[in-house]
Amino acid sequence: SAKTLAFVGLYLVAIGSGGVRSSLLPFGAEQFDDAVVADREGKAAFFSLFYLCVDFGPIVSGLLIVYIQQNVSWALGFGIATACIAAAYAAFLLATPMYKRTMPTGSPLKSLCQVVVAACRKVSLCPPSDAGLLHEASDKDDEPRIAHTAEFSFFDKAAVYSELDLADRIDGEPGSSWKLCTVTQVEELKILLRLLPVWTTSIIVSVAYSQMNTTFIQQGSAMDINVLSLSIPAASLLSFEVLCVLTWVLLYGWVIVPALSRFSISSGGEPSQLQRMGAGRVLMAISMAIAAVVETSRLASAARGEQMSIAWQLPQYFFLAGGEVFCYIAQLEFFYNEAPDTMKSMCTSLALLTIALGSYLSSFIYAVIELLTATADSPGWIADDLNQGHLDYFFWIMAAISMINFFVYSAFARNYKLKTVLS
Repeated sequence: SAKTLAFVGLYLVAIGSGGVRSSLLPFGAEQFDDAVVADREGKAAFFSLFYLCVDFGPIVSGLLIVYIQQNVSWALGFGIATACIAAAYAAFLLATPMYKRTMPTGSPLKSLCQVVVAACRKVSLCPPSDAGLLHEASDKDDEPRIAHTAEFSFFDKAAVYSELDLADRIDGEPGSSWKLCTVTQVEELKILLRLLPVWTTSIIVSVAYSQMNTTFIQQGSAMDINVLSLSIPAASLLSFEVLCVLTWVLLYGWVIVPALSRFSISSGGEPSQLQRMGAGRVLMAISMAIAAVVETSRLASAARGEQMSIAWQLPQYFFLAGGEVFCYIAQLEFFYNEAPDTMKSMCTSLALLTIALGSYLSSFIYAVIELLTATADSPGWIADDLNQGHLDYFFWIMAAISMINFFVYSAFARNYKLKTVLS
């Protein structure tokens, strides 16, 4: 019963953190007014601060809470974590009257299904060449409208007037939304379809990122953990990676953007979200290549009966942190900005979901490589004893996959049409 209760608690943590992370980001971003320059800048900083908090939380708990649990009391450790949650919840409730709140207007999935159903019903119709002839909500609805795009023209059929639609009009207004949809509804579906390739390539990024918690630690465990007069366990370098994330955030705001502004007048020299995600994919590939070079050198040292210092892992963690900053922070911001108003939380959840899917895909890749490389006489590339394996080959494979992923992403990013809101 105690074991069951412990696992129930762990699953509740997973469900709760999933709900909080997917909702907190769009809720926080809604507090800023895009019509005010200071608020626009504040919202951009909010995404970075949000991600830093997400990163620093596990590090604080991993160092402080774990130390208390191992050296004082497990109950006290969990009690401190519970008190932190209670304090956060109390602060949230106290500040609730000050928040801007947008009430939900219905399920976004229903709207997407209506577009698909309406388009299939009118499969024999052809959309007009003039997009102005398609059905759109009237100005008196005072709802933001999305400009029409030419991509995925099949779904434009959902906004085409048929004879039945004209006959079903009630007091001049259209009838069922399952038969006739607005251009904005159609464009919301198109946005999700355009986001899908970008989202898919982000899963591959997360495969490389997940090596920080697996093969990087395995590699570090086979190295000399003494640096100067300190003993640094391989898993402790995760804390160094978080410090690198903070360093990259500061470098981006204080060095990279000002340097680019000297060469570019547009956007103040700041790269677009798509450009930042592309740069992050390259940095992930560089991190994997550095890890491969370090592992090759480590194997050579082991063959001579020597041990390499774990400090040689620091560069790969540094570039991995850069890839994390450029990919994940820009990805959260990009998915939030591109998402239709009714799907902000859902699209934020999809952006965060890539990390989980990347971990699962990484496990699948391990299994495939073990199946292909392990024999009766050889443990394969990823062996329990790394001196008998070839982890460097695996890292080179990951570097190649990351670069291929970058080129695929670039092809989609070049042709990506950003959302245009008319009102």
